Amino acid sequence: MSTRKWPRRLLYLSLSVPAVPALACGPDFPMQLLGDRAHSLAELPEGNFGFEVNRLGEQIAGLKPATDATLTPYWDGDDNDRPYREQRSRIEASELPEALREKVGQLRTLPGPQQVLEQGAELPDELRLYIAGAVAFDTGEHALAADYFAKVLALPAEQRKLRSTWAAYSLGRALMARSFEASDDPQQTPQALQAQARKAFQQARALSAEGFSDPLELGVASLGEEARLAKLAGDWNSAIRLYASQSRLGSGSGYSSLRLLANELVSLPDEQLKTQLAQPMPRKLLTAYLLSHVGWDYDGQPPTQARRLPALLQASVGDQLEDADRLAALTYQQGNYAATRSYLQQAGDTGLAWWLRAKLALRDGDKAQAAAAYAKAAAAFPREESWGSRQTPDWDYESVKPGCRVEGEGAILALERGDYLQAFDLLYRSQEIYWQDTANVADRVLTLDELKGYVDAHVPAPPAPKVEEGGYVPRPVATQLRELLGRRLLREGRYDEAPGYFATTQLQADAKAYGQHRQEAVSRWTPTGRAEALFAAATLARGAGMEILGYEMAPDYAWLGGSFSLGSATLQPGPFIGAGEVQRQLATEAKPDQRYHYRYVAADLANQAADQLPRSSQAFAAVLCTAAGWVPGTEQESALYKRYVQQGPFVQWAEDFGNQCEAPRFDQANKRYVTEKLDAARAALRPYKAQALPVGLVVLAGVAWMWLRRRKAKV
Repeated sequence: MSTRKWPRRLLYLSLSVPAVPALACGPDFPMQLLGDRAHSLAELPEGNFGFEVNRLGEQIAGLKPATDATLTPYWDGDDNDRPYREQRSRIEASELPEALREKVGQLRTLPGPQQVLEQGAELPDELRLYIAGAVAFDTGEHALAADYFAKVLALPAEQRKLRSTWAAYSLGRALMARSFEASDDPQQTPQALQAQARKAFQQARALSAEGFSDPLELGVASLGEEARLAKLAGDWNSAIRLYASQSRLGSGSGYSSLRLLANELVSLPDEQLKTQLAQPMPRKLLTAYLLSHVGWDYDGQPPTQARRLPALLQASVGDQLEDADRLAALTYQQGNYAATRSYLQQAGDTGLAWWLRAKLALRDGDKAQAAAAYAKAAAAFPREESWGSRQTPDWDYESVKPGCRVEGEGAILALERGDYLQAFDLLYRSQEIYWQDTANVADRVLTLDELKGYVDAHVPAPPAPKVEEGGYVPRPVATQLRELLGRRLLREGRYDEAPGYFATTQLQADAKAYGQHRQEAVSRWTPTGRAEALFAAATLARGAGMEILGYEMAPDYAWLGGSFSLGSATLQPGPFIGAGEVQRQLATEAKPDQRYHYRYVAADLANQAADQLPRSSQAFAAVLCTAAGWVPGTEQESALYKRYVQQGPFVQWAEDFGNQCEAPRFDQANKRYVTEKLDAARAALRPYKAQALPVGLVVLAGVAWMWLRRRKAKV
């Protein structure tokens, strides 16, 4: 088992208390461009071998892309042949009338082609002749099989609609098999037979492109068979082009064959390799191999055998610069920036060339020129161009769409110069690829009004998603952004605006209820009413806080459902981080800046509710007890318990404070306001009881004397 190079950001397991950093195995996460910005701008991701070799293939007019890699037939072994035979049998069963299916199956079991001709007399000529050839091929009579397949192709076109491509492809296979057999015929040398086989495979492609039935996708498969013959003849140039065309049409066989050819090319001695590199296709294949880091080790280093290759490749290029942008990329990855500049002079206006020019401009310190080059690169890359997935040295993964990547790098420069909305827009265009960077800017850099204005103008609510099998509901990035805005509106006290940005009725109801409780905590007349509203808001904040209050990234990581934490997002001014961005991030920092910050918010709201309650009430104790259970193991829990001990009444369940709490009885708290005042007065007078009694009697006597005197005066 290989040992991983641990990532810079250590994973935190999902616990109910703030976690302590520790090495742990866990999932890999998407790369964030805004993490190490200098590295993101300096790095050129490795290419994708499949994408690069598909560029080398030709688009063949009329030939449909492969839809099922399992259809590719092999003829050189029973084990490889069996899947093809099963596919063939299913196709025959689907395209033939029921009356012919059993007959065809029975004919294929006969020992020789002559019996097929005799017993299949009622079949159409193309079926009878083709099955005779197939039986001859299976019995090793390759010359006879080739004759039967040729007879099928000699039929008028309207009489061979079902088996034309089959016959041409099988003719090529039969001729190829003959080329490996001994022959006394001087006209049938291996080279001559293989040349005929190549023409048969070319005919199979032409027939497929013309619309003749090709359910087994033999037109695509013929590219690989012809490429094999070209390689046998020493024609690497044609073999690579044919395999690349096959791969471009979606055949996994074409891709894997090119990987094998590239490995063989790499293993050649230097002199033989130089001979091959004099041809364009081997040179381009080796460039794709090196640019894509095929076979590189986990430590980010090429295998020993491959380290000699770049120098040999560059020496072989000479004036052949049709792939100058790829050569520039290769030299840039190697740190040979002088060679990169030289190749870029011949590279034209490709997206890759402008991307490299942007990176070189940054190396020169010209950020304005770099920004302009990034814009040109983004415009030049086709939006759908994808280099597939890669794994970074830190074990993050990245789905590389170069158009999105160059826009993301441009966003780094936009952030530094203070164009925050432009930076956000560039990142948001990547959708899920750089969503974490987008969310960081949305939550922490944009002002709330900037974010809301962008969302209202550019991010309408997506239609309700369909529930997939297993109950999973995919969440579009637009939904995630709108809910991020909704949570931020609630955090910043704009309660009435928030609910409409949540996607589900449940979240909308929770957001609305939370806002109403917070508003009632101010508007209700009685202290008990305000306490009840505060506690209701606190309960919602604790129970649904991740969904309605959580930060998408640090410290809560709502993006991950809170299951993992990737550390703090605290910024310090540094390379490509402006002071203005730091100030904005400080202004939007979570309070407190702790994982699951909404739990602390909930506990604080409950503490505020206790402020409104009589200290001797059951509700006072119950509110503090419940809040303490929301933040176990924290200083806030200790403070809540300390407050209860100092101010609260004795309750039986206080011995397990924070774990076993009664529900607060707010309706009984009101009477405690009066009794608390009376109790306070009694407590204040109790030390003066002896002196107070005579004084009271004197006062009472005086009141009685005054009453009697007034009565006498009236009489």
